This record gives sequence, structure tokens and C-alpha cells, in this order.
Amino acid sequence: MAFSKDLRRLKIRKRIRSTVSGTEQCPRLSVYRSNKEIYAQLINDVTGQTISAASSRDKAVDAASGNKMEIAKLVGKALAEKAIKAGVEKIAFDRGGYLYHGRVKSLAEGAREAGLKF
Repeated sequence: MAFSKDLRRLKIRKRIRSTVSGTEQCPRLSVYRSNKEIYAQLINDVTGQTISAASSRDKAVDAASGNKMEIAKLVGKALAEKAIKAGVEKIAFDRGGYLYHGRVKSLAEGAREAGLKF
């Protein structure tokens, strides 16, 4: 039986979410990757609130030029700066069913460089 890529990703995502959860001290960094853009947000799963978010559509990131890998790194740095202003230093990384590779890895490295601890 052949599965589509989306169904496979959703199964992996569900498995990851069964173990990764965010709290106020250690929120979950959730990543969504479309063909063109990349989005990331810090979520407190206890209250269901988004602490901060960043995407490749933000004005500061959108003005930068480069390939999608470089833009993903900028999104990670922007999210980390917002998180540190909100008083968050440690996070749980939720790759959303995507492989830790390419743009997802680049976003994580950008967040680490800006000061977040995984």
C-alpha cells in the first residue's frame, strides 16, 4: 500500500507530538514549511498560547535576499531574538514531521546561534 508524502509526514508529526510538549519555561518551537515560505512559533501547550512567532513573510526577513536556506536561518534568528525578549531561553524543538535537514535544520541553527538552547 503506497502512502502519500503528506500522510507519511502527518504520521511522523503525530508520533513527535506524543513526546514533545511545551511549557511556560520550555515552550515548543513548532516549524511549518511550505514550498515557498517557512514559519516558526513558540507555543505553551499548557495554556495553548503562542508566545512568539516569526516567518519568512515578516518585513525584516522579507527584505533580505538569498536562497530559502539563508532565509530560514534568518527566521530562526528573528524568532530567537523575540523569544529572549519574552524571557525564554530553553525550548523543545518540534520539527513537525519534516526531516531534520535543509531548511528545518537551517532554522534550528539560526535559533541556536542567536541564543536559544534546545
